[in-house]
Amino acid sequence: MVLRIITGIIGIAIAAFVIQYGGAPFAGFAMLLSLLAWHEYSSAFRRAGVITTYIFGALALILLLCCAWLGNVEELLAVLTVSMMLIFLLTVILRGSTRPTDACVSVAGIMYIGLPFAHLVFLRFLTDEPQPGETVTTVNEIATNNATIFDKLDLGKFLDFLPSIDLSLNVNVDAGCALVWVLFACTWASDTFAYFVGSAIGSHKLASSISPNKTVEGFLGSIVGTVLTAVIVGTIIFGLPLIKMAIAGFILAIAATLGDLVESVLKRFAGIKDSGFFLPGHGGALDRFDSILYTAPVFYYFVILSGIA
Repeated sequence: MVLRIITGIIGIAIAAFVIQYGGAPFAGFAMLLSLLAWHEYSSAFRRAGVITTYIFGALALILLLCCAWLGNVEELLAVLTVSMMLIFLLTVILRGSTRPTDACVSVAGIMYIGLPFAHLVFLRFLTDEPQPGETVTTVNEIATNNATIFDKLDLGKFLDFLPSIDLSLNVNVDAGCALVWVLFACTWASDTFAYFVGSAIGSHKLASSISPNKTVEGFLGSIVGTVLTAVIVGTIIFGLPLIKMAIAGFILAIAATLGDLVESVLKRFAGIKDSGFFLPGHGGALDRFDSILYTAPVFYYFVILSGIA
């Protein structure tokens, strides 16, 4: 437990630095995590008799994250397409040592790991990369956006009976930085509330054949806790719209749970308990960021479609 706490403190400190700083440190750290996750993914399937294109997959992830950092969506798609074509081509060139199953698992791994981390980088640099002559977009500037899908529903009228109180602490940072903080806070909250509520009162299994410890009560606790976290971090700290943050919290709780279950399926297939030992007391990179692999893309598109940024 002590080792777990120490690792958590160090991890939070590193995360705080790279999220706040942005730029190359954030993109580089995302790339490092994706490579560690790829290593664990490849090692897990190797135990099950499936051999991934390890070196080629690592190179593909590096290129994907570089494209995301530079904001080159077309180049990212090109890297993904060429990677798929070349990996399957290996089944023709190296028929004696490569099987179609190996190629399928390799392509799936690059997409499963590379695309979510690319979306995480896209989210961080979504609004704080100014064009020449423009200023950096701050969270206060995006907090007042009203030309959105959810605002057209005019949900705020249902809350007119409440007193008009400005809950925001007026923390003004780069918009991308604020959005990443909301993402990580909600993802961590989902896992934390699910664990404690499930441990305390959980009795109905959520997916017993995949993850015996997950319960319906824990999942419901995750939803409540994540919504509260989204409102506290997104609305009270950064001033983002209340209704949108509540909806985001609900969606992220579901996405985080699904991400965790997907990784549990992979570990059960490989017959392992933890994906790795990179984080003492916490397991591997996949163990700690399995939920992020689902919440990052989901939150990115929520931000785009809801008009938050």
